[in-house]
Amino acid sequence: MKFSALSSLLLSPFKWLRKIRGFRLVYTPLLAIVLFTSVMGVILGTLHLQEKTQQESALFRELSFAKQRIQLRFVNNFDALTTINREIVASEEQVKLKQIAYEQANDLVFNNHEFIKIIALNEKSQVQWTAPPHDPKADSPRKNPNEQLINVGLAGAIELSRTTSRAAFSPFISLNTSEDDPLANERKVVFWQVVPNIAGGEIVGYLAALYTAQGVLEVIPAELKAHYRFTLLTDNEKVLAISSDRGMPKRAFSNQTSLDIGVLSPNLTLQIDTYPPPTNLTFRMLIGVVIGLCAFVVWSLWSVLRQMQVRQEAEANLRTETSFRNAMENSTPIGIRAHDMQKRITYVNRAFCDMTGWSPKELIGLSPPFPFWPDDRREELGEKMNRALKSEIVSKAGIEGAILRRDGTLIQTRTFIAPLIDEKGRQTGWVTSLIDISEPKKIREELAASQERFITVLEGLDAAVSVVDLETDELLFANRFYRENFGNDSKGHFRLAGDSNNIETLHDIAEDLHESPPGIPTSFLYQESESEEIQLDDINQWYEVRRRFIPWVDGHLAQLLIATDITMRKEADELARQQEERMQFTSRLTTMGEMASSLAHELNQPLSAISNYCMGVAKRLDGHIDPALNKEILPALEKASEQAHRAATIIQRIRGFVKRSEPQRKSICITEIINDAVGLVEIEADRHRLSISSDLAENLPEVNIDPVLILQVLVNLLKNALDSVREAYPLSSRWSAPPVKISADLDTSTFPAMLRIRLRDAGGGIPDTVIERMFEPFFSTKSDGMGMGLNICRSVIESHHGRLWASNIMDAEQTKLTGCTFTILLPLESPDSKEQVE
Repeated sequence: MKFSALSSLLLSPFKWLRKIRGFRLVYTPLLAIVLFTSVMGVILGTLHLQEKTQQESALFRELSFAKQRIQLRFVNNFDALTTINREIVASEEQVKLKQIAYEQANDLVFNNHEFIKIIALNEKSQVQWTAPPHDPKADSPRKNPNEQLINVGLAGAIELSRTTSRAAFSPFISLNTSEDDPLANERKVVFWQVVPNIAGGEIVGYLAALYTAQGVLEVIPAELKAHYRFTLLTDNEKVLAISSDRGMPKRAFSNQTSLDIGVLSPNLTLQIDTYPPPTNLTFRMLIGVVIGLCAFVVWSLWSVLRQMQVRQEAEANLRTETSFRNAMENSTPIGIRAHDMQKRITYVNRAFCDMTGWSPKELIGLSPPFPFWPDDRREELGEKMNRALKSEIVSKAGIEGAILRRDGTLIQTRTFIAPLIDEKGRQTGWVTSLIDISEPKKIREELAASQERFITVLEGLDAAVSVVDLETDELLFANRFYRENFGNDSKGHFRLAGDSNNIETLHDIAEDLHESPPGIPTSFLYQESESEEIQLDDINQWYEVRRRFIPWVDGHLAQLLIATDITMRKEADELARQQEERMQFTSRLTTMGEMASSLAHELNQPLSAISNYCMGVAKRLDGHIDPALNKEILPALEKASEQAHRAATIIQRIRGFVKRSEPQRKSICITEIINDAVGLVEIEADRHRLSISSDLAENLPEVNIDPVLILQVLVNLLKNALDSVREAYPLSSRWSAPPVKISADLDTSTFPAMLRIRLRDAGGGIPDTVIERMFEPFFSTKSDGMGMGLNICRSVIESHHGRLWASNIMDAEQTKLTGCTFTILLPLESPDSKEQVE
């Protein structure tokens, strides 16, 4: 029977087409089959091309990665050889540094497979040492006939490096290796890299590294070499090294790129080949599945065609019944919808669609929560629906709910639910009817929304807003800022109101208005007072306060107060005032410095004249007066001349200290600077009956510093030490006060050694809270201090790459501070000078 049906279909295709002409739904699956077959063909072809493109992209990416690894290895090797060269230059007088350079070369050969050996040569190309010394890996080329080729390549690379004063490479050297040698394949092609050792602009030696071409490929990760074959080629496509001898299939992908391993290096090319799978079984299976699906769909369409006639007759009867039901349901303004046992919507009438603004196609099949439920009430409406569906008693009052129309309009509804029973008495779902009740609630919702907006604005203010009843002192309203800062009572309101508007005054105003005729005068209300700045001492906060009287909703008189926090503005004003005072103080100091410089210049000449006159008078009197008188007059004249010269020296130091020029480093002995600093401060020490003692080590090396800046630091620290001793000892007992000690020596506990200067006083020490902040700018414990002295001192020392710190001195029982020590560490050689030497 099946055979006859298939035969009739094949013999009369036009008859079959006429039969299905009335079933237009059949055309769509047929067209879908054709489109599906075409699209799958295009997709399969695109996937094949995409796979090929991805393989080529992956091949290029892996080739770039391998190239980057190889070039980075050569850069690192060049840096390592350059570092060893520096150690060799520095090891001419130190055996330990020479040993370090040799060990670094050994480690470099041991850790890098591309190296065979490293040779150190002097400026005459004579071998100094070889690393490793007795390794068969390194000695293998020397024990075969290829030694002459290797030496010729080395000589050529050395000559090229000597000519260009740069690192150079030799040509590739092909060695004749024995098959019995296990390292023959690895050492088949080698080449030299020569790095000149330049010191003082001249070549003092060379460092030569022997590379293997096969070792260069060892830089590439093993996981890449497992999937790809890498080959090193020369310009003429000569193979230098290959990562695998495995044969390549015909469909393999290949790519290559040039390698840049150095400026004077031979041209080198890196080639990569891939191993694609021999067959693509997935692709063929996919084609078979597509063809099978197409055949199955054609057979299914023929089966469906035979049932469509019966279905059309049933549909005609259903249309008649459905039209009558729709006409009846659409005539009512009540929205109706039906649900199945899973709460999915199975039917909606036109009135319900008008309520929601959604079409029946969009609504049928939806499950709770429904899209026409408001977002903020979905949980509430869902719980109400669940309770109503589970209840066996039908509620006559209905359930109050809401619907959100598609255009955003909210409709308040009342819903009535009844179970849906089929012909067998089984419940198949529920039927719900909805009535629009939004109009009665519209006015109440608008009022609530208006109040909510007003509260939201007040809660978002960064100012305290409060309203207090003047009769009961009750806090009627307070926003978020007020509650967070003053609590939930009216105490904060009256604190902000100030002394002129205390509680008694407000009560008097309320009583006067209460005794007056009914109604509060309009002129009295809404009159805002001038803003006042109120400071709350307990929390150290400043507020700008504005007040006014307003009638409350119950008719009572209330006071509205708005307080804005202006603490930050006050602090900024105070900081600006302090900065202005410091600037004025700095200006006065500058003026005093200029006056001191001018005064020093004016006094220097009279003092020089006094010294010259005294010495001239002494020479004239020498031998012309009585010897007894000569012993009395001449020493006095010499002492007067000496004191005048000393005064001129002190004035000259003051002038040099005040007249600051651009920082200029020079090599100077620290003893001279310390003596100058002591000489400048001794005048003030004598005036306060104090003394300064120096303990300077002999043969201190000269340091490269700015003498004026270091002098400024020492003078400042000496003055601070004198002030500390002067505060600890009263004037009557300063004769017993220990002197301020300044010492200078070498600190050998650090490497390299540094120059150490220590200033020690016997004052009262520095409290821990002060010693942590004493070097901060504008921090001072003196009432007339600017707080910049110690900060400038530390900046000066750190600009010399040194360190400055303070530490307290405790007594023997460790119970009392007996003084303080300031320590300065200065490098013996500045970093600038080191860079110039290198």
